[in-house]
Amino acid sequence: MNRGAGVAESSDDHNASSEEKDCPSPNLDTSKDSKSGEESSSESSSESESDNEEPKIEKANGELGEPSTDDSYAQEFHKIQSHCEHCNAENKHNEQVTPRLLSRGQFLLKVDTEGVYQCTETGLIFEVNRKVDIKYCVLSWSKYADLVVKPWVVGGPLFDVKCDPASLTSIQFPHSLCLGHHDANMTFKVFHVKSSGAALEYTVDHSATHVKWHVSSLSPVGPVIQSEEAVYHHGAVVLYKVIDHNPSLSFRVYIATNNESFIKDISKSVKHSSKKFMKIDKPPVCQKLLQNGKKYRLISEPDAEITPEEIEFVDGSLLKLKSYIEVYLEQPVEFKLLLVEMDSEEIVWKAKLRECDWVQHDQNQNIPKTSLSGNRRRKMSSSLPDEEAYDKRMKQVGTSDGTKSRTPLTDTQLITLAGKLGKEWIKIALANLELEIGDIDDIREKKEDVTICKFRMLKKWQEKEQGNATAQNLYNCLKNVVSIEIQDVLEGFLQET
Repeated sequence: MNRGAGVAESSDDHNASSEEKDCPSPNLDTSKDSKSGEESSSESSSESESDNEEPKIEKANGELGEPSTDDSYAQEFHKIQSHCEHCNAENKHNEQVTPRLLSRGQFLLKVDTEGVYQCTETGLIFEVNRKVDIKYCVLSWSKYADLVVKPWVVGGPLFDVKCDPASLTSIQFPHSLCLGHHDANMTFKVFHVKSSGAALEYTVDHSATHVKWHVSSLSPVGPVIQSEEAVYHHGAVVLYKVIDHNPSLSFRVYIATNNESFIKDISKSVKHSSKKFMKIDKPPVCQKLLQNGKKYRLISEPDAEITPEEIEFVDGSLLKLKSYIEVYLEQPVEFKLLLVEMDSEEIVWKAKLRECDWVQHDQNQNIPKTSLSGNRRRKMSSSLPDEEAYDKRMKQVGTSDGTKSRTPLTDTQLITLAGKLGKEWIKIALANLELEIGDIDDIREKKEDVTICKFRMLKKWQEKEQGNATAQNLYNCLKNVVSIEIQDVLEGFLQET
């Protein structure tokens, strides 16, 4: 690490975020700090006051995170690793620990002895002096936009950390900047929200990947930076596809800093859109650094409708509304996307999108075109057309008892069906069972076996449908989008009811 001259400000403000209902309009304290290798000779003595009071950081029940309904957001939390030659060699000596993922995107890390531990999910590095349980989560910077005053800019994710402060000596926050050989004129501080307001506190050290801060008290904290030179960001490109019944393709392309707060905001924005989306899993990391003010163009091969065709990059961490580029193709064809820096014409990021990356929800999806005869699990009249065969099977289902068609599905039936569903289960949940993407996020955040995830998805549908969660209703929802084998399973449920 590059040793800075500053030391951490003292603070007697223990656990401010959990004790105060509001974060009052602060005067940002920037009176002291250190630059890389030298003491800062001058800092702004007064900063603008915010006119807006901040909402609670912690609810009365002690749960971490932001108190709005957005807290049901369950992160697809996989820290995006940078590919930068300047930044990958750092912090390999720290003990890597994987936290437990709790509800609402919270993490719980239990350590049994003193030492330095790096969270594999967030990149946070904790220096502890005893056995301790640490609970933490990623927050949105946009909530505190009025408190981050120029010339300071966001340097990395914002975290809310909870534990006994006496047990925690220091925290190292991951930052999203590439320092390279350009950090001589950069100043790091830690943005710290306390009951008395927001302060910019000393850092004691920084490296190519982290900013180190001595713990004064625990509440929302994250790195900010002031620079006399251009700031270079590790970038990420995040893709979402619109889920609908149209044969055309529509995507949102988000260009972001490699900052978990920013990535989380994007996911929230998509979740609360009036449209339904699925996330497209492509390597997100930009191969070239992003720079504020630089212009970039998104190119499609073959051509697609792209709006806007070019953008000027800005770090949107503080913005509530996140900018994106829309890509539209009339036909579902394979295509390439390339993000190009306009000045140099260098490719910053690229990906090839194939039909297997999404699932079309037309009537013939996943239904084999081969003859049905001889391939059924149960013997049937192979000469009958599909619809006739289905009608015959349905007539074989007992209907003398009018309650049969209303019998709810059992957990045993749902786990059987879960084992048969393939990788298209998420798309089926969104488009055919009409679940919300937040429901899927809640399920996937538990990181359980994929069959269990599918079972929980079906249980979520069952809870939503309540008395209508019958085998017949489920069959009607899925009969046109699942394979013959799964249709047979569903028909078996009908016969069992």
